[in-house]
Amino acid sequence: LSFQPDAVIANGDHVYWDLRRKIASRMAATPAAIAYAGEFDRRLPVLGTPNERVLLRAAGPQIADLYGTAFREVPVFFLSDDHDYFENDEADDQLITFPPEDFNLQLGRMTRRLYYPEFLPDATRPAGLPGSAALDRPGGTAESYGTLRWGQLAEILMYDCRRYMTLNGPGGVFIAPEAEQWLKDRMAAPGVAHVVNLPSTPPGWSAGKWGEWYPDILDDRGKLGVAKPKPYWQPGWAAQHDRILKASSEMRGRVPLFVSGDLHAIGEGRILRTGNTDLRANPVVSILSGPVGTARDGWPSALRGTPALPPQRLQVEETQKPIEENGFSIFDFTPDKITVRYFKWSVNMPEEAMDRLEPFRTSEFSRPS
Repeated sequence: LSFQPDAVIANGDHVYWDLRRKIASRMAATPAAIAYAGEFDRRLPVLGTPNERVLLRAAGPQIADLYGTAFREVPVFFLSDDHDYFENDEADDQLITFPPEDFNLQLGRMTRRLYYPEFLPDATRPAGLPGSAALDRPGGTAESYGTLRWGQLAEILMYDCRRYMTLNGPGGVFIAPEAEQWLKDRMAAPGVAHVVNLPSTPPGWSAGKWGEWYPDILDDRGKLGVAKPKPYWQPGWAAQHDRILKASSEMRGRVPLFVSGDLHAIGEGRILRTGNTDLRANPVVSILSGPVGTARDGWPSALRGTPALPPQRLQVEETQKPIEENGFSIFDFTPDKITVRYFKWSVNMPEEAMDRLEPFRTSEFSRPS
């Protein structure tokens, strides 16, 4: 806020209260969590039942108590990711967590309804996209696919990659087909200097997780790659990834920029090739914008067994290898370029150091002629 932003985007994983799988033993299933908030009853609706009190206690301190009224004069856009549906993206023979089951979808929708706003109406976004035009939401708003538009200067396309995941093999998608077409239409449309993709799941890096664009997984030696198949991973996810990156690279006179979170890291890279698609004529820039906060008892790489690395099916030039520290990024848009300032902060530093933060890296991306 001290940098006086015109708008803020909070990119996914606002709530950590996972209900099932191993990670729940550190979250919703701990004795302390149950004593504090209680337990959800999946047989009951979320609102108007004892589940409502559990939701308020689980999500409220992580959003309302954190943000307070600090952003009352700054527009804030919240994008959902897997933990905002109260699960981690995991799949095995016992449970596949996404697309979200009905109860988890209720939790995600009610959390948004109570704590952060729907995406604003946009004349260039089809009103019938999935997650839009819900009868219990204001007209023209959307929950999963949204836009931040600043006149003719910049248009940022925000999209949830979890809610509409499908498990259809070669036809599987992260993003509903109608929304994918909307993205392509906006990237091809004239009238704005910069068009930025902001998916909840990042392109350019893999951590071997199930719910990624990529088939990479840790092998028995702890090496990330494709030597063994990733259970329940869908090849259609990578195919959709390639289509979207190709459409971005083909934008005329624009920087094909993607900004994402999820991996709890700060990073920057240029994607030169994805699968059989050559992007070198206008390489895709992918940025990990940084986590504002992460638990003090370890970074996700300790649980995953690997840091974020470029997937084998991509050719990536890592201009900033992912750094596992807390941080954020500030993007300045002018008609001819995008300037990105990266900030980082470690829990090992005194809190007073936050007041003196300076960017540790600054990158400029000029519009191609």
